[in-house]
Amino acid sequence: MTTVRLRLPVLYLRSRALPATLAALAAIAVLAAWAADLLQDRPEFDHTARVPVLALAPLLAAAAIGTGLLSHTEELDRTAVRRWWPRRLTYLLVLTALAAGALALAVPGHPEHFGAPAMVRNVVGATGVTAAAAALLGARASWLPMTVYGGAVYLAAPRAPGGAAA
Repeated sequence: MTTVRLRLPVLYLRSRALPATLAALAAIAVLAAWAADLLQDRPEFDHTARVPVLALAPLLAAAAIGTGLLSHTEELDRTAVRRWWPRRLTYLLVLTALAAGALALAVPGHPEHFGAPAMVRNVVGATGVTAAAAALLGARASWLPMTVYGGAVYLAAPRAPGGAAA
């Protein structure tokens, strides 16, 4: 009986692609740390050098987390005795916290230098948009709205601070 109780959560997490998601989040954190360090060390960049990392890393992390929201058997989920939303919410919150922590450690610094607080804010926002898109569009296309939004904001942002954009 205890092996069944232990086996069910393991099977649930494997069905949500947890090992692949954790590997993707680790790779994204390492890549973000490398890119932020590389961009920060260049002499032609100032404190805004980390902005591309702050825009792209949360987007990739949210897309990786969003793939775990896919249900292969939605009809069975709807007819289950126990509700699935608490498990999905726990899965989503734990992975979001893990991604936010890992990416905050990957890009340390003060808020005015686009550091860890900005990374946490972006990860939480991107994952929230991805989760909402998963509910509306499905988990397979959940990455699309955040990619469009993030790309539009990044491309439309002014290169110099101040002016009408501020």
